[in-house]
Amino acid sequence: MSAPTLKLNPPFRAEQIGSLKRPTKLLEKRKEFDAGKCTPEELRVVEDEAIRQVIQVQREAGIKGITDGEFRRHMFYDGVFDNLDGMKHIKPVPHEMLMDYVPDVAAFKELDFKGADTYICASKLKRTKQFYVPQYEALKALTTPEEHGNLKITMAAPEWFHLRHGEFAYPKDVYKNDDEYFADIAVAYQAEIQDLYAAGCRNIQIDDPLLAYFCAESMIKGMEERGVDHVALLNTYIKAYNDCLKNRPADMNVGLHLCRGNFKNGHYFSEGGYDRIAIKLFQEINVDCYYLEYDTPRAGTFEPLKHLPPHKAVVLGLISTKFPRLEDVDDLVQRVRNAASVIADGEEKRSFEHALNQICISPQCGFASHSEGNLVDDNAMREKLTLVSRTARAIWGEI
Repeated sequence: MSAPTLKLNPPFRAEQIGSLKRPTKLLEKRKEFDAGKCTPEELRVVEDEAIRQVIQVQREAGIKGITDGEFRRHMFYDGVFDNLDGMKHIKPVPHEMLMDYVPDVAAFKELDFKGADTYICASKLKRTKQFYVPQYEALKALTTPEEHGNLKITMAAPEWFHLRHGEFAYPKDVYKNDDEYFADIAVAYQAEIQDLYAAGCRNIQIDDPLLAYFCAESMIKGMEERGVDHVALLNTYIKAYNDCLKNRPADMNVGLHLCRGNFKNGHYFSEGGYDRIAIKLFQEINVDCYYLEYDTPRAGTFEPLKHLPPHKAVVLGLISTKFPRLEDVDDLVQRVRNAASVIADGEEKRSFEHALNQICISPQCGFASHSEGNLVDDNAMREKLTLVSRTARAIWGEI
C-alpha cells in the first residue's frame, strides 16, 4: 500500500466552516412553515433565493468551498438523527436524561434553557432515506459545473446525542453495548457517504464540538465523579468515526471540525487546549484535515500541532465569527507562521515549507450554527470572509 499523501483543494487556503447568516426573510418564512402557515414548496422558493445570494457572497469573498450556509436547517447538526429510523424525538427533555458533565448541558441548565428537544434511540437504527444528498443536489442546481467538486456538505457527528444522554442514549434491550449501537450508525454513514459521492460530492466536513469537550477539565472531572471512563469513551468515539468512514472513496476530502460551542449570539460552552487529545485526534482518526478553533486563548497554544502527521492538513480557525471586530492581517500571517514552526519541529520533523503547505485558514466556526446566528451582521460577515482570502493570498499567494 502506498503512503498517504496530503490532500489540498479541498481544503482550500481560504476556507469557511459552513453556516452563514440567514436573511430575515428566510427566518420569518421558516417560522411560518413551523407554524403550519406555508407549504414546503413556498419555503423552498425563499430558501433557494437566499442560497443563491449567499453563494454569490462566497464567490465575491474568494471562498471556493461553497456551502448553502446551512439555510435548509435549524441547527448545524440537523440531518442525520432526525432522519434515522429508530430515533425518537423528545420535547421537552427530562433533565435526568441529560448528563450534567457535558459542557453544553451544564450551560443550558444554568441558563434555565426550557423547551429544548432531542433525539434518543428507541429501536434498531436504520437509514431508510438520504440525510444530506438532497441538500447537495439542491446546491448543485444553484452553482456551476466547475464548482460542483468543491461544494462542501457539513454533517453531524456520529456520537452527537450519545454523549449528551449517556446511559439513556439507547435501551439495553435494543443494543447491548456502545459497539452495537455505533455499528448500525456506521452502516448509515457509510451508505450516506457513498450516495453523496455518487451524486458528485467530493468535500465533506463533520462538525464535532463534542471531541473538543474532552479537552475541558470540567467534563473530565464530572465524568470521573459519575464513574464514566472518559479514556475508554473517547476510544469508542474514535472507533465509531473510523467505522463510519470505512471504504470511503479515496478522492473524497473528509474534514473534522472542532470548536468549543457556538450557540446563538456566540455563546461558547467549554475551554481547554487540544493537548489532552492531540495524539488520538491527529493520528488515530482517519480524516484528511482538521478545522480547528484557534481564535481565542480558550483553544490553547499551537503546541499540540506537533503531533500532526505530514500527510494531513490543518485549517486554522483564527478569525472570530462571534464578534464583528476585524483581525489584523499581519497578526494572522504571523500566527500561521508560528503554527508552521511548531509543525515543522514536531514529532515527525519536516521543513518549514512543508509544514506551511499543510496549513489553511478559516473563521473558527460558522456564523450561524443556530439559525438566529451570532452578533455579526451581513456586512461584517462579508468582511470576515474577505479577510480570510486576503490573508491566504498574503501567505500563499493563492486562495
